[in-house]
Amino acid sequence: MYQPPSLLEKWSQENNELVNKCKQQEAGGGAVSRDHRQSSLRWCSSEFHKLLRKIQGIPPHVDHSQLELAVVYNTCVCFTAQSQFSEAELLLKEATERVLQVTGNNADTSDPLVLWRAGLKSAGNTALHPHVLYLLCLQWALWLAKCQLENIGELQEQMSSLCEIVCDGVGDCSPSEAKGRLSKSPLLVMEPKRLTELLQICTSIAQGAEKLNEGRSSEALSDLQAASALPATRALVAYTHLLSGSCLAHMNRPQMALQCYKRALETDSRCVCALYRSMLIYRQLGNTQAEIQALRLLHSTLMLPPATEPVLGGIQPLSPSLLLSSQSLSRLLSVPSALSVLYSLALKCVLSGRVTEGVEHYLDLLAALHSEDQHAVDAEVSVLPRMLELYLEAGTALLFTRRPADCMAFCNEVISTTLELVPEKVVLEEPEEGIGGDARGLSVEGEDKVAMLLWAAAAYLLQGHCHTHLKDWKQAVTHYTRCINLLVKVHLKNRDFQPQIPAADVNVKHGKDLCTLQRMKGLSLAWRGISFTQMDQLREALRDLQLSLQAFPDYTGAGLWCGEVLWRLGRKHEAAACWEKTWSLTTQTSVEKLPLYLQDPQSGPLLDSVELRLRIQELGLT
Repeated sequence: MYQPPSLLEKWSQENNELVNKCKQQEAGGGAVSRDHRQSSLRWCSSEFHKLLRKIQGIPPHVDHSQLELAVVYNTCVCFTAQSQFSEAELLLKEATERVLQVTGNNADTSDPLVLWRAGLKSAGNTALHPHVLYLLCLQWALWLAKCQLENIGELQEQMSSLCEIVCDGVGDCSPSEAKGRLSKSPLLVMEPKRLTELLQICTSIAQGAEKLNEGRSSEALSDLQAASALPATRALVAYTHLLSGSCLAHMNRPQMALQCYKRALETDSRCVCALYRSMLIYRQLGNTQAEIQALRLLHSTLMLPPATEPVLGGIQPLSPSLLLSSQSLSRLLSVPSALSVLYSLALKCVLSGRVTEGVEHYLDLLAALHSEDQHAVDAEVSVLPRMLELYLEAGTALLFTRRPADCMAFCNEVISTTLELVPEKVVLEEPEEGIGGDARGLSVEGEDKVAMLLWAAAAYLLQGHCHTHLKDWKQAVTHYTRCINLLVKVHLKNRDFQPQIPAADVNVKHGKDLCTLQRMKGLSLAWRGISFTQMDQLREALRDLQLSLQAFPDYTGAGLWCGEVLWRLGRKHEAAACWEKTWSLTTQTSVEKLPLYLQDPQSGPLLDSVELRLRIQELGLT
């Protein structure tokens, strides 16, 4: 039934007024809170939906179909911006079916791809064609937001045609022109041209991430390099450079990858992922100083207040973050938390010899963890070592900077927290074959108790090192003994041999704990032996050093001091043999694979290998 023009004008005017209100509410940009923006979108979508139902209350007719499709477009933009994808897709399906009815075709399929092909074909050269293309833009956006890239690929030909037509300006007009052609060109909440440009680059980024995830790095690189020339915000162009760098990194071209990450940062200085990926490349290349510099910049950038998302064309109800939500892309764009980066920076500084700088970072990290903003801290703390372990690492760094009193203060905190929780007996089983060295134990509670025991023992070990640094040998022996007394509570259980062990408080399987236990036992015995040596208690020293080598055969410090004690006891040939055997050891554990507090103290009595070799020469053995 033909409707009077006045009714169409009334609906058009209502649509245009709603569009203007939506744009006014969006114009606040970053000043508008997220909650206010969502509230505004809910109101807009509700009002557009009411208007649409009024228009659809009459049979479809060519005279008002352009207005109807424009209102469908506006309603779907608001629904999509609120992630109400099902509601938006239902409206698009109904709109396409009504286009087919208007053009005298049947909609006898539920397949959206078939339906869209039919709708585009039926609209053909009619006045409805541009409006159907605008709706296809929204369907494209929905598929992209739902990571249904295969559907976009199925309509690749239609999408390419859409981009050419919409981006050439069909349907775009100034507000004055729109006002003059009110009944024919109702206002839209988002320019189709801007939406199409956004969809083009976001699709290239999402497809590039998927291809990279599938191992098609070369193909992804070519597409991403082409996408970098598309019109888009600096942040999105930076993403294309970033993913290009990731492709090159996967293709084992680290230097070229670094150049892409540099371009990403030059394009958008807030592209923190480019900084993170650069740091990983420097780590891979063994460039420690560049890695530390990248970590420092990354931490500084993460501490800046979050930037508001850039706005395209002044109004952008649909944001890039809504369209770029695939898991593949999220993994590529993921960046550790600021606290995690600060921890990596502290540890790397200490391990690379920049210990004073590392200490400051450890202290900053602990201050942040104890800050009043506990809610923000709790969200990040799960990726960090446990607090007591951080105390031990910070204490070790302090000891390395010749601050034994501060180190002992941290150790006292660990001991006071853990000592009452240490079990009387622990059975530590070797991990079964096929299970990794960090295989989890029988219970979280059991593992926690084992961790408490090892941390308390490590605290006593560090305090022993502090007294060694102060040359207080008696106190050093006392604290090393306390460490050993805790470690002997742990009984080792071999899979093939069942020893008669009294009932234990805790029974766990944990290969990593076993390595920690053996190294700590070797260190504590060796340094107690060294302390005995300084007190001229040579027999006790020899006993401890030999036991140390049984627990930790590759510890060169114990081997050299064992030879020294044998020499002082007059067993010079045995001493020479012990030194030669120690120097022949080639197995060395990387310091980065060890907990910081299980590394050799950088103070205490040392032996000069050159002087020891001279002794062997004088003995006439070389």
